[in-house]
Amino acid sequence: MEYSNIMQKPRIEKVVVNIGVGESGEKLVRAETLLQKLTNRKPVRTISKHKIPTWKLKKGEPIGCKVTLRGKEAENFLIECLKAVDNKIKASSFDEEGNLSFGIGEYIDFPSMKYDPDIGIFGMDISVTMERPGYRIKRRRIKRKRIPRKIRITRDESIRFMKEKFGVDIINE
Repeated sequence: MEYSNIMQKPRIEKVVVNIGVGESGEKLVRAETLLQKLTNRKPVRTISKHKIPTWKLKKGEPIGCKVTLRGKEAENFLIECLKAVDNKIKASSFDEEGNLSFGIGEYIDFPSMKYDPDIGIFGMDISVTMERPGYRIKRRRIKRKRIPRKIRITRDESIRFMKEKFGVDIINE
């Protein structure tokens, strides 16, 4: 879609790759190694917020890891992720703010990755956050404001952006 004003054109703010292991220890270290190989970035551990005795989970225990990618690096990684899911995304993966999230069942679905017996099999969640130029007003320190409704990205705009820029097929279910 052609925009009369370049400030209206949507863009990718960030791509977050998350692996939730559910426990700390050797399994978490292997998940961190996998994220390091996939993204060439050092992962950050995610911490549990609640104590759940039935799952033997303590509050404050590391239970997963994630990596945040921005800019060109995020776009290149998103292209790899879309290849892993055959360039098909469910329409229900898009939220009302235009962001999208989808899962990859096994890391061996990536064309560039081969099975590594030292790592095992892990799946991951991919979350893509969309924005427009001008979204800085909600993050800046001085005179912080809400994004007006007419500037926000809609679900349909995000779907159209993904179709045009990445050639994604949207599956309606």
